Amino acid sequence: MNSLARLMRNPLVAGIVAILVLVLAFSTLQVVPETKQGVIVRFGDPVRTVNRYRAGEMFGRTGAGLIAIIPFAEHIVWIDKRVRDVDMERQQVLSTDQLRLNIDAFARYRIVDPLKMFTAAGTEENLSDALRPILGSALRNELGKRQFAALLSPERGRVMDNIRIGLDRVARQYGAQIVDVRIKKADLPEGTPLDSAYERMRTARQQEALTIRAQGLKQAQIIRADADAQAAGVYAAAYNQDADFYDFYRAMQSYRHTFGADGTTPGGSANIILSPSNDYLREFRGRR
Repeated sequence: MNSLARLMRNPLVAGIVAILVLVLAFSTLQVVPETKQGVIVRFGDPVRTVNRYRAGEMFGRTGAGLIAIIPFAEHIVWIDKRVRDVDMERQQVLSTDQLRLNIDAFARYRIVDPLKMFTAAGTEENLSDALRPILGSALRNELGKRQFAALLSPERGRVMDNIRIGLDRVARQYGAQIVDVRIKKADLPEGTPLDSAYERMRTARQQEALTIRAQGLKQAQIIRADADAQAAGVYAAAYNQDADFYDFYRAMQSYRHTFGADGTTPGGSANIILSPSNDYLREFRGRR
């Protein structure tokens, strides 16, 4: 005992012991972040998880904090708890109306079973690499059942849901959950396909414009016919009340238009040579 005490009073020995204690403490105690979940691996075999994702958990009330592991025998593989993205390489898809589309899409996923993910994929990068071709295959299968117009209509949301559900079934085998799938861009290839599509859209819009114009002309004719009928009724009622005044009024309207007093003749006047006995000028001769 005295020998041990004398040994510990040696500064070199005390320093070495302190370093060993610190190394042991750092190897035993680990801090688990809020945004991470961990798989504890013992001699290469996963044995348990820490701070695993749980739906609806509140920030600050998870399993994050200080934990202890067996030093030198166990280590922690950290896995993100947050939503991650996987971008699909541009794919060419043939729609049911025989249009080739260049599709850019991405999926958002979250790892909900870190132990299964570690066993099936090993790392998050391997998981992304595994999901990328599956996303492309799901897109080709689903979009191959649709027409190009479906991607420009409310039906697009249902298409994305079908792709997400199909991709999620596969992702569950890797311990992941697909949160969302979205198409960033859907374009026709440059050249003849794109020009043909533009021409079809232009023709369709022109036909639609002709239809609208024809309906407008039809409505105008109906309105004009109704107005003429009402005017004829008003004229007939006026004639029945006072035939002489009606003739006089209509003659004045005719003179006003013929002689350019209504502004239809440039300069506001017109020269017309008529015989004084012409019946057209009877209103100027007065009534007897």
